[in-house]
Amino acid sequence: MPTPPPTPEHAPGPAPALLIVDGANVVGSVPDGWWRDRRGAAERLRDRLAGYVSGGVPGVAGPLEIVLVLEGAARGVPSVPGVRVEEAPGSGDDHIVRLVAAAVGRVRVVATADRELRHRVTAAGAGTVGPRAVYGPGQGAAPSSGQGADPDPAQGTDPDPGGLGASGQGR
Repeated sequence: MPTPPPTPEHAPGPAPALLIVDGANVVGSVPDGWWRDRRGAAERLRDRLAGYVSGGVPGVAGPLEIVLVLEGAARGVPSVPGVRVEEAPGSGDDHIVRLVAAAVGRVRVVATADRELRHRVTAAGAGTVGPRAVYGPGQGAAPSSGQGADPDPAQGTDPDPGGLGASGQGR
């Protein structure tokens, strides 16, 4: 016999907004010595992100499902309650685009200042916020439109603007 549909008070609610964070880009937006300890910097970002699960970030109301995408020397950071850490098997940007594409039908927002990535995820239906929405000085700047569109994708100062890191292999 089929199961009856859930009653309104027991019906599942909509999926929380999905916030995908470009770890290398966001960490690199704050010149706080991250290049000396990339994994430690990623852990600090992860811990800060956990505080946004219920309340959201500027332009993206909570609750949030948060995914922190890491690559390169930042790998090895474990997930914590509220923040799932995913290690990109190759390009972090490609992994983020795949996550956006896999979550069709829900609000998806990517935190990054990477212009090319912003174009790619916007074309796939996601909104974007800059790094200051989730990390660093000036945190809390509200996005201007869309699912979280940020008018200034080049927020912050990246001492490694090409994203190659000391090894030349990417963050």
